[in-house]
Amino acid sequence: MQDKFLIAVVDDDVSMREAVKGLLRSLGYDAVTFGRAEDFLNFDRRGRVDCLIADVQMPGLTGPDLHARLVASGESIRTILITAYPDPVARKRALRAGVKCYLTKPFRDEDLQACIRSALDSDAAFDRRPSREAP
Repeated sequence: MQDKFLIAVVDDDVSMREAVKGLLRSLGYDAVTFGRAEDFLNFDRRGRVDCLIADVQMPGLTGPDLHARLVASGESIRTILITAYPDPVARKRALRAGVKCYLTKPFRDEDLQACIRSALDSDAAFDRRPSREAP
């Protein structure tokens, strides 16, 4: 069993992906990154991911589409969406669909950290952690 939470970052912007990954590791989390939502869906350890941070606008499958697909398949990965193009309607729709947090780029490290804590503090995230098997 892992001691650290595993957080996946899905963003087509490599500099954003790497910056968020570096922040996550500095905060003590394990992090994996993907340039496309489809790559995350093909990740063989997806069931071990405790939290997902995904960009709203990406080529192919978008962050909200990725979240919807995970929900439809019965996967309850806590999701945080990030975007450079704020849209209040999209934000409201995402939060109603179960997204835990919706941040506008650029965001402060502290804001992302607060979103992650909120997502991981939920009972469902903790309830499924002990039952996960190591790879």
